[in-house]
Amino acid sequence: MPSILLSLTLLAIASCAHSKQNPITANKSVKDSAENCADNNLDNTQIPVYARRLIKAYPEQKMRYTNNSIFFPDGTSIIYDDKKNKDFTKMLDDSDIEDMFSIPYDTIGKSKYLADAGRSRCDALFKKMYGASAEAVRKNLVTVEWFGQKILFTKVNGADKQLQKVAAELANIPSIRNYLKSSGTFYWRKVRGANRQSAHSYGIAFDIGVDHSNYWLWSNPGAKETDKIKYVNRIPKEIVKVFEKHGFIWGGRWYHYDTMHFEYRPELID
Repeated sequence: MPSILLSLTLLAIASCAHSKQNPITANKSVKDSAENCADNNLDNTQIPVYARRLIKAYPEQKMRYTNNSIFFPDGTSIIYDDKKNKDFTKMLDDSDIEDMFSIPYDTIGKSKYLADAGRSRCDALFKKMYGASAEAVRKNLVTVEWFGQKILFTKVNGADKQLQKVAAELANIPSIRNYLKSSGTFYWRKVRGANRQSAHSYGIAFDIGVDHSNYWLWSNPGAKETDKIKYVNRIPKEIVKVFEKHGFIWGGRWYHYDTMHFEYRPELID
């Protein structure tokens, strides 16, 4: 009997070790093995800090980290760090999950040169969470009341609930009401001039007050991504603080500013 138990124990250990050495694909047996390894062999100190922040920010997804990948309950996985060296433009166009955290989101100071925290998005991750097509995203859009307007926002990850909290809090600041008119939410499209999806594609982005907004290319016609540009903003900081309090980042904090733009990205708000 002891020899049988020993054999079974060694077999279980070998199985767990094997799953750490090879890429994990979306099948149930490998998924279960990965989950067991993650649960039994990894504590928080062994999980990269940004992976922990991602998992904490989106509890609805029930994500797990192991073997340099983020796993979902259905067994699919996304590489956490592709180990590639990328310049600024490449990081925007081909971001992995780790790249999204490469620039800290600063809620205090003015954005430094090329500091665009949040513009890097891992498309595979966002398509997995919110939908890989316009039709898939639309299935999760709900109506949110916004100062006399009805806007569409995703219910995934509780994003709509957070936007409702923003509206309720901003209603107590009558002086900023003229800045709050919706200029657009859901719109499945690529980022202008690039081959990556806009955050609006996923129903997590919200543009407001276009008549009071500034965009880096409007103020710097013909500028390239790595050019030095001047900063302009007219959106009151009272609005920004409320959005950030509820998990939204502001495009006005980007070096390549887009001051009308707010985006639900709780993983970046520390």
